[in-house]
Amino acid sequence: MSCGTCLTKEDVLRIVKEKRVSFIQFWFTDVLGMLKSFAVTQPELEMGMLEGMGFDGSSIEGFARIEESDMVAMPDPATFQLLPWRPEERPVARMFCDIVNPDQTPYDGDPRYVLKRLLNKIAKKGYTFYVGPELEYFYFKSKDKPEGLDTGGYFDSLPLDMASDLRRETIFALQAMDIPVEYSHHEVAPSQHEIDLRYDEALRMSDKTMTYRIVVKEIARQKGYYATFMPKPIFGENGSGMHVHQSLFQGDKNLFFDVDAPYHLSKIAKGYIAGIMKHAREIIAVTNQWVNSYKRLVPGYEAPVYISWARRNRSTMVRVPMYKPGKEVATRIEFRAPDPACNPYLAFAVMLAAGLKGIENEYELPDPVEEDIFQMSKKEKKERGIDTLPDNLFEALIELEKSDLVKEALGEHIFNKFVENKQIEWDRYRTHVSQYEIEKYMPIM
Repeated sequence: MSCGTCLTKEDVLRIVKEKRVSFIQFWFTDVLGMLKSFAVTQPELEMGMLEGMGFDGSSIEGFARIEESDMVAMPDPATFQLLPWRPEERPVARMFCDIVNPDQTPYDGDPRYVLKRLLNKIAKKGYTFYVGPELEYFYFKSKDKPEGLDTGGYFDSLPLDMASDLRRETIFALQAMDIPVEYSHHEVAPSQHEIDLRYDEALRMSDKTMTYRIVVKEIARQKGYYATFMPKPIFGENGSGMHVHQSLFQGDKNLFFDVDAPYHLSKIAKGYIAGIMKHAREIIAVTNQWVNSYKRLVPGYEAPVYISWARRNRSTMVRVPMYKPGKEVATRIEFRAPDPACNPYLAFAVMLAAGLKGIENEYELPDPVEEDIFQMSKKEKKERGIDTLPDNLFEALIELEKSDLVKEALGEHIFNKFVENKQIEWDRYRTHVSQYEIEKYMPIM
């Protein structure tokens, strides 16, 4: 089902004809990372790839206003893949799209363009940004309540891990779409799982991340279950994170590696880490964009809440995996705060922007913290200069609104639309009366 040879419009048209493809879905995301799509028939595909397909952008979250709503979806031929969960007879394919204005200029409200714009900027220096996100998720019996399929824990196998076959089928589907998988396993919480993808260039990995989420959910649906990337669906259990491994290359050279430096981290790597740390409170609303995201970011559940870095210590926000001799290309940093319900295009963009700012301004990297920060007193953390991430979406939005770095990275259009959407979400949440409040306060008031 794979189409690894598709690079041009002609490649796509040839394979569509050879495979007798019935429909070609045009995929893109709104500002929140929700997948949007519409299907094109085979006879309309050639014109659709040449001129793009028009649609009403006023109905897409974070896109245009009614008076400027005409948008055009231009498919990227290199992203053409057949959908492995659809029938092999008269199959269905998909392509990711860039959203453009009617005059074919890039649309400022397109999240994919936001990342491409930043990647084009560093390409002028010969840099390539690689990322490897680790997305955790839960399997439940239905979408109505968080009732898990097993009671397994970290790296458990059968009989405790009852979803190994679901992961197996998911991996086969990912591989059929030319998405390499490194390994999979049961995570810490009951019915929590992880499938790790091989790292890739940031734009390709953003497309793969969107595809990964759809594949996980679709395979679960076909088997009668529900998969969710909600950051914290179960009270008292670990939430789902998206630890993001990242590095900068120049050609085949890993710019984060220095054989003679402490920890084998180059000056560029140290500046990058310092940038992530300095701007963490500003970018966290993008990498952790939901009210529910901050119910994961609390002490005691392995989620990083303290702005610090280390090599071995997994209570820190940034971890630098230990160097293995002969594995210079594997030198990288791991940003452990994001969750898998973010918009990957925007999340990767603000991470890169923060890291680049640290490199450009030569931010000083503090010493690593190898002690368990969760066990430190407030006084100890203050003495060590260890700050915390925002406690909730409202606090994160305050930091975001005053961030010139994020506004520059996202562009004014998406920045304003994102802030506006999140303010509405917070207002709805803070005025909601929860079951907890009913049960706790009604009997005593």
